[in-house]
Amino acid sequence: MPADTISIIIPTLNEMKNLPHVLPVIPDLPEIKELLLVDGLSTDDTIKVAQELVPQIKIIIQTEKGKGAALKYAWKRATGDILVTLDADGSISPREIPKLIEPLYNGCHLTKGSRFLPGGGTIDMPLHRRIGNWVFTTMANVLFGTKYTDLVYGFHAFRKDILETVDIESGSFAIDTELYLKVKKAGLKVAEVPSFESRRIYGSGNLRSFKDGWRILKLIFRERFHG
Repeated sequence: MPADTISIIIPTLNEMKNLPHVLPVIPDLPEIKELLLVDGLSTDDTIKVAQELVPQIKIIIQTEKGKGAALKYAWKRATGDILVTLDADGSISPREIPKLIEPLYNGCHLTKGSRFLPGGGTIDMPLHRRIGNWVFTTMANVLFGTKYTDLVYGFHAFRKDILETVDIESGSFAIDTELYLKVKKAGLKVAEVPSFESRRIYGSGNLRSFKDGWRILKLIFRERFHG
């Protein structure tokens, strides 16, 4: 059994209907030390449902808005050696966690999911987002010498100690892209694994394609020319 412990981090905002499709499906791995739910002041029963499903879940109340703020808040409070980010909307199957963390036991510092590797896929990416992701991924590969296949996807795991090397600033959805670029700039080892993205089960997401796309574009140029 691996000696490393794992913290699963789940950002939420009004996800009470989706959690029953996510929390019970998280694999029962002995190295999982804690589940951290980072709630952005939900107005429904998200926290109550989470506690009913997993009584030992740790609840963190997020005071700043944004996915990036939620993740940074949780990263500081997580106690595992490995941190895994999992969406609460049911779009990513928790059953993919074992293959996501496997490269971290074999010398990698960060593992990211990719919808565009063989074995991956998506049914939740309209054409304009698909084009935008391709443009951003291609730009990153040209400007940073990376070989990513999917730059804008938030399913990832990494060793917590890399946060001593990379300083993440984004408070928005751009945090995933910032993490992937800064880890490579720091010379750390990254692996991609295939991942399948379904549609969220209930409700609507908070991603705003053009607004968040503009943030990611600015981030890429900032990290390349001013970082």
